[in-house]
Parts: sequence; C-alpha cells; structure tokens
Amino acid sequence: MDPVSVDWSTFPAQDEYLWTRVEDGSVAARLRRVVAEWARRLGFDVDRIARVQLAVTEGVSNLHKHARQGEVLLRVTRDGPGTALEMVCVDSGPGIADVPGMMVDGRSSAGTLGVGLGSITRIADHTGLYSLPGRGTVLTARFQAPGPRSAVPRYSGLLRPITGEEECGDAYAACRVGDVVYAVLCDGLGHGALAARAAAEAVRVARAESLPARPADLLERVHRGIAHTRGGAVAVAAVDAPAGLVTFAGVGNVAGWVVSGDRRRGMISVPGIAGQQARGLREHVYELPPGGVVVMHSDGLTGRWGPADFPGLFGCPPLVIAATLLRDAGVRRDDQAVLVIGPPGTR
Repeated sequence: MDPVSVDWSTFPAQDEYLWTRVEDGSVAARLRRVVAEWARRLGFDVDRIARVQLAVTEGVSNLHKHARQGEVLLRVTRDGPGTALEMVCVDSGPGIADVPGMMVDGRSSAGTLGVGLGSITRIADHTGLYSLPGRGTVLTARFQAPGPRSAVPRYSGLLRPITGEEECGDAYAACRVGDVVYAVLCDGLGHGALAARAAAEAVRVARAESLPARPADLLERVHRGIAHTRGGAVAVAAVDAPAGLVTFAGVGNVAGWVVSGDRRRGMISVPGIAGQQARGLREHVYELPPGGVVVMHSDGLTGRWGPADFPGLFGCPPLVIAATLLRDAGVRRDDQAVLVIGPPGTR
C-alpha cells in the first residue's frame, strides 16, 4: 500500500479536557457552564446545548447520590472530519447488578425518579456502560457536533495528569488507514510542562508522517524528532484485525498488551529513552485473535491487572475499557495514559 495522508485522532487541547471530582451537587452547575461554552464553540444549537447540559446534570447527580470517589471527564474529541463532546463518569461505588433494568426510566436504587441513565441514553448519540457490584460503574456518552459526521472510532484513550499538575506528561494519537489502526503513545520523561512538551512533540512527529509505515520506522523518526526535548518512553503499534496481527515497536516502559478472552499477552519494548538513548529499535509481530483488544498504557497504570478481573469488560466500547482500567490500575503519583484499540464493529 502506498503512503497516504491520514487524519489522526489525538488528545484534546488543555482547555477542552476537564477532570472534576464530584464531592457535592454544586459541581453540576459549573460543568453545565463549561459544556455549554464548548458546545456553542462547536456549533450546537440552543436546544441541543440544553439537552447536553441535562445529560451532564444527570451524570453528576448519579455520582453524587450513589457513588464513592466519583469523577467526571468532559472533553472535545476530533476523529478525522468529525467532532464530538464526550462525558465519562467513573466511580468506585456499589455498582449496578441489573444494568439493562437500570436503563429503563422509573427504575432507581435510591428512591429517586430513576430517569438519569435512560435520559442520558436518549440524549447522547452513543453511550457505554460497565458496572460490577461492589466495584463501581463507568458511564460514557458521546454527543456529535454539527457538520461532518464520523463513525465512532475503534480506538479511544484517556489522559490524567499526576496529582498537583495541570499538564499531563503523557500523550497519544491514533488513526485508521483501511483496515489497519496505527497508534502511538508517549510517556514524557518526568512530569509537568517539560514532560508534556516531549510527549506532545512525539505525537506531532508521528502525525506528520505518511502512512502506512512500519512501526519500527515510525518509532525511529519519533526518536530523532524529539531529540531537542527531554525525551520519553514511546510505543507504536499497527493493529490489522482482518489479518489477525499486531506489529509493535517500543522503547522504554510503555506497556502493550493483546487481550483475548481471559488472557493477555505482553508486547516487547527495548530499554532506553526515545530522543536520548535508543539503540536496536525493532518490531515484533503478535497474533490478534478474532475479537481481540489491544491496550497500550504508560507506567502511570500498574501492569497488575488481568482480563479475568473484569468479566465482560473487553467486549465493551474502547472508551469504557480505558476508563475502567484508568480507575482500577491508575497510579495517582504519576501521569496516566491508556489507549485501547478494539475489533472492527466496536462502538
């Protein structure tokens, strides 16, 4: 296949990406203002803005009433020609035993009207939900902006900076070329603005390249392209689901996993720091079983998780998988990034 120019999905600008802890009900008013401002900027009409605000209010209300350690993420995503607002609600609360039943208006676990989850589902263009009793719940909602529409991508990721920092020192990007998804994830060395600059530059260099390219070649170009920064750990993957193959190249401690059923297989990176010391860059090819999922994450997530700990999770949309892993495997004393590539047909 000849090289082509592609549209990469990448992490949003800092002013379009907001994590908020839900410690009381007053959070809803602030997030309604935020989402209204972003929606107006994206061309949503007045009626659609009001409905998106309602969905955000219901998401926050559910966390406030039912959850422990509840958090909400609001962000703008750009996937090829399309743009969307996304909401991610995460908690470590009691969970939901009957997920389909709780999506029906009138059902409630706290004596309330029980319209929250059902109304969010009706308002959003796409939703995802994963819950385990005693472990908590993840709810995602996507609101497509006016203009060119893009299909919900087979991949999605999340970033969260180390506690006390505004900028995340990790970054990722992904794109689809034909049947192949290309993905890059960088963990900038250290934390704060300089780490964020290194990670952002790694993504910029990758996005400037024509594809398809071998992951090892793309990694080599990123390594050379971020030499003026403090560097970082970088991994590149090419996920060809129809062929049942993943080609992976990495330097440093970005983790890569192929998950299928209750099993996962780790992918190999070489020691070093991209932009500084990286010798013997090479790629490895791994089998991707039908329905298999690829997970890449920085060391802001511990590797001590396994698919058997999350029954049914890896059949969920990639954003739901990413949010669940971030919640349960995330390390608060480090920047965090996780990127998930699902099989064809994933929504």
